Amino acid sequence: MSTFEAIILALIQGLTEFLPISSSAHLILPSQLLGWQDQGLAFDVAVHVGTLAAVVFYYRQQVTELLMGWLGTFRGQYTESSRLAWFIIWATVPAGLAGLFGADLLENYGRSALVIATTTIVFGLALWYADRRASEKAALATLTLRQAMFVGIAQAIALIPGTSRSGITITAGLLLGLTRTDAARFSFLLSIPVIALAGGYKGLQLAQQAEPVAWSFVLIGMAVSFVAAYLCIKLFLQVIERMGMLPFVLYRLALGVVLFLMFL
Repeated sequence: MSTFEAIILALIQGLTEFLPISSSAHLILPSQLLGWQDQGLAFDVAVHVGTLAAVVFYYRQQVTELLMGWLGTFRGQYTESSRLAWFIIWATVPAGLAGLFGADLLENYGRSALVIATTTIVFGLALWYADRRASEKAALATLTLRQAMFVGIAQAIALIPGTSRSGITITAGLLLGLTRTDAARFSFLLSIPVIALAGGYKGLQLAQQAEPVAWSFVLIGMAVSFVAAYLCIKLFLQVIERMGMLPFVLYRLALGVVLFLMFL
């Protein structure tokens, strides 16, 4: 992997982790169009660390409140932050179980251009439907455990390549009546334990392999994915307040068509 490839791949990961446009759909393009090789496990861990650091840093105040609220429940203290923290933990369980028992199956059969093209379009249309039907009358403060689990189950479906974790969780949030901003915020907060679990799992795999690590590429991956993800979250929240999800829906449809043409 060259330095140029490392920067481009880290940019793709940082941007697509939080935009509702599917990271797997974009990561397949360099290998299909340019013949780039897989970036390797160490680089994969690096970009996971970068995107995780970005979302934690962006929501650092709320993350601190959630952590303190969660710890407070063990002392019998219950607040809105503690309630939301437990909702995030419970809503992470479906994705954790799906990853534990279904990751290998999806890895072997789900990463074809045809599957990714199909899911890119189908779940793009689902996002469009949810955005058009959004009542935006609910807020995170009114979220129930059942509703949080609904979003969590949607997040588990995102293991299917091309779905987009942020896209399907925002879709679920909009269907529940959340405002666009709150649907996106809950999606981003829900990503923290999932990215941490995925990065930790890959980190364990990395520790067990004997291959040397190219630390220069690791540092590039962490730094570039952090900056890209942080700016992405900030700009995305501004865009959806003014324009809704339509720009991302149109982009997904166009990307799906391109992937279909590549497959054909």
